[in-house]
Amino acid sequence: MDARDPELNKELSATLQARKDLGAEYESELVDSFMEKVTERVDSRVEQRVRRELAQQQTSYARADRRPIGPPQPSARFARYGFAGFTMIAAIPLSAIGAVNAGTAGLFITWAGIVGVNVAQGLSSFLVPRAKRDDDKDEWA
Repeated sequence: MDARDPELNKELSATLQARKDLGAEYESELVDSFMEKVTERVDSRVEQRVRRELAQQQTSYARADRRPIGPPQPSARFARYGFAGFTMIAAIPLSAIGAVNAGTAGLFITWAGIVGVNVAQGLSSFLVPRAKRDDDKDEWA
């Protein structure tokens, strides 16, 4: 909204003139009325901008991008490495707990569990049937 909006300037001048004519006792009603008009103008401008932005996104999608509107979805590779990274971070406190409570055997058991979980997650992509994986995909992917 332009600060030099002529329509809004007319509204402000009319409100100030009405305040002079009516006196200070009607000031809060006049201010409320003017602020309501300003709020309506701001809302309409925001709505116009949102519509314009949405139309631009939809147009770019319809033309050539063929990418969905919204945040990008993580790929299967990112999910796999993210899981492995998480287990490596979790391995630090788990190793300490296993070593303190059960010594070397506890440490080996902890790491066997961490490796087992990572192997199971890695093999899950081979064990899930191809048709099931295709059905789970989002239509936007």
